[in-house]
Amino acid sequence: MIEKIQRALAESKLDGWLFYSFRDSDPIAANILGLSGTGHMATRRWFYLIPREGSPTKLVHSIERDVLDALPGDKVIYLPWQQLHEHLKTLLTGLAPGRTPVVAMQYSPNAAIPYLSRVDAGTLELIRSFGIEIVSSANLVNYFEASWNDFQLQMHEEAAVGLYDAVAAADTTEYDIQQFILQRFAARGLVSKDPPIVAVNANSASPHYEPTKETHSPIKPGDFVLIDLWAKANRSDSVYADITWTAFAGATVPGEVTKVFEIVRDARDAATEFVQDAFIAGRIVYGWQVDDVCRDVIRKAGYADYFIHRTGHNIHTEVHGNGANIDNLETRDERAILPHTCFSIEPGIYLPGKFGVRSEIDVYVSEREARVTGGAPQTEVVRIPVA
Repeated sequence: MIEKIQRALAESKLDGWLFYSFRDSDPIAANILGLSGTGHMATRRWFYLIPREGSPTKLVHSIERDVLDALPGDKVIYLPWQQLHEHLKTLLTGLAPGRTPVVAMQYSPNAAIPYLSRVDAGTLELIRSFGIEIVSSANLVNYFEASWNDFQLQMHEEAAVGLYDAVAAADTTEYDIQQFILQRFAARGLVSKDPPIVAVNANSASPHYEPTKETHSPIKPGDFVLIDLWAKANRSDSVYADITWTAFAGATVPGEVTKVFEIVRDARDAATEFVQDAFIAGRIVYGWQVDDVCRDVIRKAGYADYFIHRTGHNIHTEVHGNGANIDNLETRDERAILPHTCFSIEPGIYLPGKFGVRSEIDVYVSEREARVTGGAPQTEVVRIPVA
């Protein structure tokens, strides 16, 4: 991993990547460095500097000397804060004698990508006071935190097929369907930190509505239903799948529902095709661009004000991963979509007091291909037979 990071630093013309954490403030650093689950107590600040060339350095507190022992490199121990500052300045200025060193850290200028902003403002001020130029590690994180290996792709396919199976078999109250889907997950060896969303009629117009045992609605003939479900194989290092389908309890889907669904579907497909065309052509594509393509379809149909979230998110070992998101609404995600990563495309139109339609698929990209995983995307509102 260190050699790969150093190659990436050289390609990016960076002098180093400085990882920093205080009381587990940076889960991105823990994931990339493989520190998650090591069991070491970390109540004091630590820094881990990977230079473009040479050996990394671990800067750790005197009472937590072993916190980074799982990592390669030289160990420097500090006790008083003055010593911490002195060691940091020496390490960082030594990266590029005679000029201003350029170092990547987990921050985002103007908080453009808040998912990445893990370093507090005071620490940034401290590092800059040593004459160091800090740049965002966004593209490095995108590469080292979001890319999948072959095993993870296999686990994703397994989870995605399970989601399609679970949503197809579901049918009563919102809560009953939610619990039934969780049972299907368990039967297939899938797990999820949170239960699926099952929302009927006006509830579906709230993107993060969630039924509970105490608060839920029945599903009756003539009702519209949205189901959003996500899970991963119950195995180490597996990754999530995440889909959303919609259905109508009855033989004839109302015209307005069909119209809105078709707009959402077309926006989803336009974004997917844009990514596919780019990868086939070997063209770099960015998260914000895909969002624009998708959102433009909904805007031209007259529903721009009702598409109230980003088009999609990165998917990894967490359902919302730390790679490039499909977003030019909540943030402007200028990270490139990299090969061997996966993301959702999930446009939605939400009509308050009536219903909301979202259609979500997962797209995995390799070197020259982008494909939908798990099964065929939904092409029309599913009709649920009713007595």
